[in-house]
Amino acid sequence: MTITDQPIIIPLNKSKLIIMLAGALAFVGIGCWFVIDPPVIENSYWGNPARLAILGYASILFFGIVAVVLIRKLPDTKPGLIINDSGLHDNSGGLSAGHILWTDIEDISVLEIQRQRLIMIHVKNPEHYIERQKNLFKRKGMQMNHRMYGTPISISAGGLRTSFDELMRLLHTRLQQSGNK
Repeated sequence: MTITDQPIIIPLNKSKLIIMLAGALAFVGIGCWFVIDPPVIENSYWGNPARLAILGYASILFFGIVAVVLIRKLPDTKPGLIINDSGLHDNSGGLSAGHILWTDIEDISVLEIQRQRLIMIHVKNPEHYIERQKNLFKRKGMQMNHRMYGTPISISAGGLRTSFDELMRLLHTRLQQSGNK
């Protein structure tokens, strides 16, 4: 069975990306505050300035990486996601997988981490999608996703001009139409 519908093009939502960038930069700032001049917190596990400094460095590192990814994504004019008869083309985030064939997709599931829902695309040949990444950072990130969640490919609707529920509905419908599920 082939899909006869037109491709669905979902653009990046620059407004959401700017809001996420502002949040990431705020956490980098808080991390700097914890490193440079940690607040005094009496009778608390985090009252120790050394612990706050470690938390600050972790915040700077993690949210600094997030900020860099978002800064690089903001000028991107390519669509965030294209869904067509051969599969989907992911350009939605920092670990974008590129073109994913419907015939490679085994399952689509949801992972929730700290109230953030991610669409997990389970593929038959995860190593293929990891190894084709030329960027070492992306390849390592996909390897980590594969080890932790069973698939290297995740899509967040957060930076796309669609809702999470609508995106899940579209992906499930098109996967069924492809004859693969």
